[in-house]
Amino acid sequence: MTAVIEAKGLTRHYGKVRAVEEVSFTVETDSICGLLGRNGAGKTTVMRLITGQEFASDGEVTVFGESPVENPAVLARTCFVRESQVYPDSFRGKHVLKAAAHLFPNWDADYAGRLVDEFRVPLNRRMKKMSRGQRSAVGVIVGLAARAELTLLDEPYAGLDAVARELFYDHLLADYSANPRTIVLSTHLIDEAARLLNHVVVVDGGRVLIDADADDLRGTAVTLVGGHAAIERFATGKEALGWDSVGGISSVTLAGLSDADKAAAVAAGLELAPVSLQQLIVNRTRNSIQEVRS
Repeated sequence: MTAVIEAKGLTRHYGKVRAVEEVSFTVETDSICGLLGRNGAGKTTVMRLITGQEFASDGEVTVFGESPVENPAVLARTCFVRESQVYPDSFRGKHVLKAAAHLFPNWDADYAGRLVDEFRVPLNRRMKKMSRGQRSAVGVIVGLAARAELTLLDEPYAGLDAVARELFYDHLLADYSANPRTIVLSTHLIDEAARLLNHVVVVDGGRVLIDADADDLRGTAVTLVGGHAAIERFATGKEALGWDSVGGISSVTLAGLSDADKAAAVAAGLELAPVSLQQLIVNRTRNSIQEVRS
């Protein structure tokens, strides 16, 4: 596959603040990549570097093989929508969609109109008078209907209620299947977005903690449940991502178990449970914090 985004040693400092530190990853064409991490992890800074809105302190990022900085040819193929999108005071919802129609060559006005109806957006209302959820809906409509070759969504759906977010996820998957393009989805709502993702890049403390295929990542760990002594015996010498105990029952999340290890766990009377993408990332992030503190 061809890389749409390539980051190599990408670094951004603001004085003594290290927002992004030696970040390297690749996003392939026609994929949905989750840029995941806690609030303040550096996700938005990475997206601003990808779209040329920030200058790297060190390292480089290329988009479609070129630097995105002051590069109209690259930016014309890119749509970047963020939750904190700022609009002119006089702009109404209809003005945002009209501007988008001029900016994005693949804009689908009919599809945008259907989304307006489904998300119940009051297009004649000024953007500054809309609720947070309504402004979020305008953002996701632009992100979907633009059908840009590269679409970056920096949590514009965070203001939507649960029903509207599910509607957005369904539309994203359906329209991506019908009109493949490269999508980078920044979110801390990992469990909700997990089914959408082909690839995962986890940023923690400004550094890349995980860069992996989503399906491969899901298979890297398993949770074992059983008596405390049996769990402790089995887990000794293995990579433990997390422990929990209630009374005499314990559970441990282990990484890197082979099929033979899993069979041995079952033979020892332990129960095996799958680990969700969110559980895996939370556990790895906790371990990363503990390593820094130690």
